[in-house]
Amino acid sequence: MSRPLCAVMALVWALSGCGLHSGEVIADPVKPGSVGAGKPLSGARLTVASKQDTEQRVLGQITGLVLKAAGATVRDHTGISGSIGARQSVLTGTADAMYDYTGTAWITYLGHTRPITEPQAQWQAVRDQDAGNGLTWLPMAELNNTYAFAVNQANAARYRLRTLSDVAALARRAPSAVTICADNEFAVRDDGLPGVLRAYGISVPKSRIMTMDAGLIYTQVAAGTACLIGDVYATDGRITADRLTVLTDDRHFFPDYNAAPVLYGRTLRRYPQLAALLGPVTAKLTTEEARKLNAQVDVDGRDPREVAKSWLAREGFIRK
Repeated sequence: MSRPLCAVMALVWALSGCGLHSGEVIADPVKPGSVGAGKPLSGARLTVASKQDTEQRVLGQITGLVLKAAGATVRDHTGISGSIGARQSVLTGTADAMYDYTGTAWITYLGHTRPITEPQAQWQAVRDQDAGNGLTWLPMAELNNTYAFAVNQANAARYRLRTLSDVAALARRAPSAVTICADNEFAVRDDGLPGVLRAYGISVPKSRIMTMDAGLIYTQVAAGTACLIGDVYATDGRITADRLTVLTDDRHFFPDYNAAPVLYGRTLRRYPQLAALLGPVTAKLTTEEARKLNAQVDVDGRDPREVAKSWLAREGFIRK
């Protein structure tokens, strides 16, 4: 498949307000592998959710296929627009499970302003506080999809940019050189653009900040004309594909965003076997593994469910 066609397909997925399969029952004929033997979820009717970005779609499909292989009837509600909307689906029991991120929960959902710098401690604090909201956070993955800023290699060399402090210095020295592309949600989140600009003392007029869909930022930063820097996700495969340079967060503003399964509490009490099904899968999800999976969608143009299914089968969790 040609690279331009892949880009178009990835853009369609990113811009859609619901998943490629959203709302349908997962009908793929998958079988138990190292998880799901004996089909412990036979008779269960469960719904999986995710946000609309690529990684979330893949994680949502991973969840759904594991539950399907374990015998459940699984409805796919992946691709929900925005973090709050996806969380609400599990918070209200409209959905039973999704992967979410510790940093998002601690800062955005639970209203804290300072991250906990030790990842396991942050997960535990989120787990403990969210238990009061009727949610259960299962053990987290190594996968850390933290925010970062990237610049193309030519601009990194031209302006000698290695860190976000270098960007702050450039903004003071040559204000017109700094333009920022930010995705729509990141542009307004406290743990996003407003917070990082305050933390680094970067002053940029609103006219030099462009908001757009997250998928467009990679191509815009790679081109290096409309925006000097843009926010990216640490696990995004397009960082490597577009040969971008990730700037060091030298003041450690961004929290860790470790992925973990989040379950509606009543669902887990009814089906406690969910923890044993998802635990081994989560343990295999690393930052590098996520980057590869994401690239298969965003760079190669593959379907998120097919990417999830291939990975689960390759790891032996399910059989096709």
